[in-house]
Amino acid sequence: MRRKLLVLVLVLGASLAFAAVAAAGNGGFAPETPHSPNASRINDSYKLIALLTGLIFVIVEGALVWFIVRYRNRGRPRTAEGPQIHAHTRLELIWTAVPVLIVAAIAAFVFYKLPGIKDVPAAKAQGGPLVVRIDAHQFYWQFTYPNGTISIDELHAPVHRVVEVEIHSQDVDHSWWVPELGGKFDAIPGRTTHTWFQADRVGTYRGQCGEFCGVFHAEMAARVFVESESAYRSYISSVTPMALGGQEWSGVCAKCHGISGQGGYGPAIAANTVLVEQAGLRHILEQGQNVRKPLASYMPPVGRGWTDAQFTALEAYLKAHVYKGAPSGG
Repeated sequence: MRRKLLVLVLVLGASLAFAAVAAAGNGGFAPETPHSPNASRINDSYKLIALLTGLIFVIVEGALVWFIVRYRNRGRPRTAEGPQIHAHTRLELIWTAVPVLIVAAIAAFVFYKLPGIKDVPAAKAQGGPLVVRIDAHQFYWQFTYPNGTISIDELHAPVHRVVEVEIHSQDVDHSWWVPELGGKFDAIPGRTTHTWFQADRVGTYRGQCGEFCGVFHAEMAARVFVESESAYRSYISSVTPMALGGQEWSGVCAKCHGISGQGGYGPAIAANTVLVEQAGLRHILEQGQNVRKPLASYMPPVGRGWTDAQFTALEAYLKAHVYKGAPSGG
């Protein structure tokens, strides 16, 4: 009776676990629904590996349970020794060959899919890929479009267009990852990595830095806005210096210092005259603060690699919307 109850509990627990995973959908073990050809190929590889490993699990665990029941102790003394079987060449060859064949099948499938994941399509009918530069910083993403427009933490792209991204890092290792549009690609200081996507529908796709890059790693999120070709062109031609300054403030500065400069993880700075002193502001953005031990009040060099136009845009926004000190000529 006790054994039957134990088996019932195990079966019920397994049923609840599988039901929870099924209900969770993408919130469980399944990857996000792909919306780019390279993401679809990654998903195909995942499904094959999940299927094979699931079958192996069922077979191995099923055999284990069957052996436990079939060869359970039936009143024999605990010191009794079972029959000793030595060598079974055919069986040994089978359990060696089968795993090798499974691994070979997985490797062949992955290598077959890999070029379609990694290689950027020529996109000749579209005039070639749209190339966007990504710069990873602690703790934000910067996107530079072919016409020189810059956006912070949000990438805009036209639907059905092949978009190639050139990934750079301005400080430490990061990892660009938008699950619905492709896999993880590292951002490594001093190196340029490449990936691509071709979104199949209009929408917003959320991404996250996939490499622990510091204390505010969780704040290093990104959004990809996929829109019509006309909406995309309208956006990249309409980002004013004041709008860029607002993005820089909210995406770069306010994450630590508060949306109004009231303080948070970092100190309150709304009344700090450095905000309106051009040379001082540029120096602290490019060089950081307290970058050597002890790291009290550490601030990373968040403006490393910025253009003159970016510093000017932030300064104008600070004077107009953030600085609460005495009026200053800058």
